[in-house]
Amino acid sequence: MVYLVDDEDVVRDALAWLLRSRRLLSESFGSAEAFETFLDTLPAAAQAAWPSAPSCLLLDVRMPGMSGLALFERLIERGVLGALPVIFLTGHGDVPMAVAAVKRGAFDFVEKPFSNNALVDRIEQALQKSEAAIRQRLETAARARRLAELTERERDVMRLVIEGRPNKLIADALDISVRTVEVHRARVFEKMEVKSAVELANVLRDAAPR
Repeated sequence: MVYLVDDEDVVRDALAWLLRSRRLLSESFGSAEAFETFLDTLPAAAQAAWPSAPSCLLLDVRMPGMSGLALFERLIERGVLGALPVIFLTGHGDVPMAVAAVKRGAFDFVEKPFSNNALVDRIEQALQKSEAAIRQRLETAARARRLAELTERERDVMRLVIEGRPNKLIADALDISVRTVEVHRARVFEKMEVKSAVELANVLRDAAPR
């Protein structure tokens, strides 16, 4: 989905037509306030996982009321920029502001009047970035669920496994039998969907906060 936020009807209509011609879905908003209202009316559960499908936002810099830059700052606060790349549509005089926004995390800016082909190319690249971010978010959530399924003893064994300790030393450290270690180790690998201690360590490293 490509979200269009521009106060000019003719611009929104032209962009919607362009996107339809490239088989891309779009949804238009005449103001930054209207788009924010749309976000606020999403169910609470949906807001946390929005967008759930590859999406990007074409955002005009200058609009009556809330500006595109102000909306952009609100989106930063919401934490949605990873899955919702923002492409600013700018007039020539707005380029310095757009460049500053890119440094703040916007995907790109496109000057009006723009090349249709160049704009669609950037939109498709933004959608690819969104898809990758959504996939990463789903993988992170899945890892968290798998970790939550581990018992306390399985977590103890897992910590020592990723330190590279053999089963005998893990058994000694936890005062349990080697056979019990083998059982817990197998369950950890099964629940975490890995086949080796190296793979397990990589999964946990990827899951660590950055």
